[in-house]
Amino acid sequence: MAANPAPATAAPPATAYIIRPGDTLTSISRRYDVRVADLREWNGVRAGTPLRIDGMLRLTEPYAPLPAWRSRIETVTPAEANGDPAKKCPVPATELRRIHVKYLGFDGSAHDGWVIMHQTLATATQSAFADLYRWRFPIMAMPPAVVPDKTVLTLGYECRFVAGTTKWSQHSYGRAIDINPRQNPMIRGDYLDPPNSRTWLARHKHWPGMMHENGVVPAFTTRGFFWGGRWTSLKDYMHFSTTDL
Repeated sequence: MAANPAPATAAPPATAYIIRPGDTLTSISRRYDVRVADLREWNGVRAGTPLRIDGMLRLTEPYAPLPAWRSRIETVTPAEANGDPAKKCPVPATELRRIHVKYLGFDGSAHDGWVIMHQTLATATQSAFADLYRWRFPIMAMPPAVVPDKTVLTLGYECRFVAGTTKWSQHSYGRAIDINPRQNPMIRGDYLDPPNSRTWLARHKHWPGMMHENGVVPAFTTRGFFWGGRWTSLKDYMHFSTTDL
């Protein structure tokens, strides 16, 4: 059984379906010959709750229901935040917080991850990830996951310059976060970041981990973040910041 045909590198599990505009539980149940009641039970969808575009629905019974969403906030040490003191990062570690969250992986299971953000954005970031989990939006990977390719990581604070410049990125202030970079790339002219994400420039598609304005983007934009997918000089579909930079 195929769901939302896509390139092999982007294909969702055969047991999953990514919600698109116009979908209802009834239309999905008919398409895949699955009872509406089962879809509700397997995905924790209450009667009267609308489906969220970009969310991932199970089409088969899980081994166990998703656990309740959990989160906590903790301080970070200078070594954890900045690593090399010689980098002279613009924000002291005392102003940063690590936000631990549950997230839904591409495998349909719950995982534990974290992002580091400025302390003033910790609660808003928590709430945004609570929505993503409730809406069943899949995230490829978050720290502390160890991955061979960093372009799959959802990251917040990172002490670095804007690519190709000596200007501090908004990530260096803990005021920006990138969600599923490979599935939501940045494009500026002929420059693509990450470079292995050209497939996902087809923004009319609805594949796992892609974010759309009428889907899960409001998890952040309703909490004071601006979305790079709305920019005109370039498009940065992964990027949310409170400074619109």
